[in-house]
Amino acid sequence: MDERLDRTCPCGSGDPCRACCGRYLTGLGEGGAAPTAAALMRSRYTAFALGDVEHPSATWHPSTRPADLHLDDDTRWLHSSVGPTTGGGPFDRAGTVEFTAVFRGPDGRGELREHSRFVKENGRWLYVDGDVGVV
Repeated sequence: MDERLDRTCPCGSGDPCRACCGRYLTGLGEGGAAPTAAALMRSRYTAFALGDVEHPSATWHPSTRPADLHLDDDTRWLHSSVGPTTGGGPFDRAGTVEFTAVFRGPDGRGELREHSRFVKENGRWLYVDGDVGVV
């Protein structure tokens, strides 16, 4: 395991990463299935913040997954928040999550807002796509 998982989770929960999103991370953690679409969204943000490219790729639906996924080394993810959700619960098959992530890049501070769509297949939530805006 990676020592980054002993720090406070980047998702903003205040919990140690290992006990929070780290348990779902594919490249750094255990790779367990997130129980809800919102939990998967938070773990995907955490993966980007920690540089775990395997987790976003492994949790991206095969029909929309990019052939190559590269993380931008010049982007530092600062914090995130999950807003309203529809569906996406433990017994649902689909759901949406409103998500905001604040970052600092070469051009300064920015905010990514996304209305993300998820499906549940074989007991695992997968990110399908989202309507993204950057401000």
